[in-house]
Amino acid sequence: MATVAFETIDPRDPEVRTALGRYLAEVARRVASTAISTDEIEDVAGYAPPGGVFLVGRVDGPVVACGAIRRLGPDLGEIKRMWIDPQWRGQGHGASLIAALEAAARELGYSRLRLDTSEVLVEAVRLYESCGYRRIDRYNDNPDATLFYEKYLP
Repeated sequence: MATVAFETIDPRDPEVRTALGRYLAEVARRVASTAISTDEIEDVAGYAPPGGVFLVGRVDGPVVACGAIRRLGPDLGEIKRMWIDPQWRGQGHGASLIAALEAAARELGYSRLRLDTSEVLVEAVRLYESCGYRRIDRYNDNPDATLFYEKYLP
């Protein structure tokens, strides 16, 4: 099994645009939505320092995963744009990406993380719950999200 190496990257980097395009295309296929737009590829300012971070995962060069953190409050961050290339799923890389995002969130000073998802993304739901995220009430107005989670970071 190959190892995915995670690194911080400028969210305006062309490789981020490519990864976000693949993420958004997959979400559009799987989640019945009219709210998903390629404009979201350009909406990356919140994933930059000082309140955010964007990570990519690589295997021998190419990007096969991504995820971001953005600020919601003084001690509260949000996981966004988490995606693993389908070819690399089921090998523990999702949990590794969450661990890397949580470490980055701690470095940014966050003691809690939230995220939203859709119930149709059953693999994501399973992953989040297995990593200690607990369901909470709706905290945003994302029309595609049906489930909301939070985790206190140790």
